[in-house]
Amino acid sequence: MKSMTGYASQEIQDENISLSVEIKGYNSRFLDLFVNLPPFLSSLEREIRDYVAGRLNRGKVEVNIRVKERNSDIFISVNHRAAKTYYDSILDLAGELGLPEKPGLALLLGMEGVLEIEKNRDDQKYRSLITPLLQKAVDQFEVERVREGKHTQEDILGHIAYLEEALKAVSAHVPVLEASIQENLKTRFAELLGDRIDENRILAETAVLLMKYTISEELSRLSSHLAEFRSETERNPSPGKKLDFLCQEINREVNTIGSKTPVLEVSRAVVDMKNALENIREQLRNIE
Repeated sequence: MKSMTGYASQEIQDENISLSVEIKGYNSRFLDLFVNLPPFLSSLEREIRDYVAGRLNRGKVEVNIRVKERNSDIFISVNHRAAKTYYDSILDLAGELGLPEKPGLALLLGMEGVLEIEKNRDDQKYRSLITPLLQKAVDQFEVERVREGKHTQEDILGHIAYLEEALKAVSAHVPVLEASIQENLKTRFAELLGDRIDENRILAETAVLLMKYTISEELSRLSSHLAEFRSETERNPSPGKKLDFLCQEINREVNTIGSKTPVLEVSRAVVDMKNALENIREQLRNIE
């Protein structure tokens, strides 16, 4: 069981370059992947996205890759046409306003598009640096998610154990419930008919009421769902969606039990079971 939240960071640097990979994970029903790269590395985005998506199943994941270059070769060219256009336009404006100023070189060099600067960058070089760093970051991210997921699993299974104990307590009241139904019927028939009680009629009416109020089937299904829940946490590395579905089924059975039985002890147990189940569902929002 893995958590969808986590954090990882890896960095390398030397005298020419500093490169870092940062990964953040949040809750999400599906896999929402965001890759943030410097513009000059946009050609690597698809490759990075495919690798991360192949390692994760669910969650909102942000991958931030930052690059700082030092002592890199650059190429500077001057756009003479742009510089002359700026110069002529500024002279025209100065003439219109009656100002004696002329644009200086410093002003022109600061205008957009006059100086065009390019750095000599090799995509393959950056790929060879980013790939192993990204793999280490994802490995670290997975370790963090597994660690947090283990604690969450322990907490969830603790609530499941409580539900199992509550199920046993409720099951112990089934004979009391059925006996109560039969005894109530006998009392009502005795009040209405006196000594002319028809045992067969009592048995028939009891059977009808037991069909309506007995919770044996609900208890059986609830027991099955709890066992399936435990099994799913052990065999499925990404059980979040399946466990959420099982929680819905468990909740349905618990609600039915609560609505069908008038026994006070059972009603109290149902309230406690619903509280435990709500805690489980809250925790599952963070499970892959």
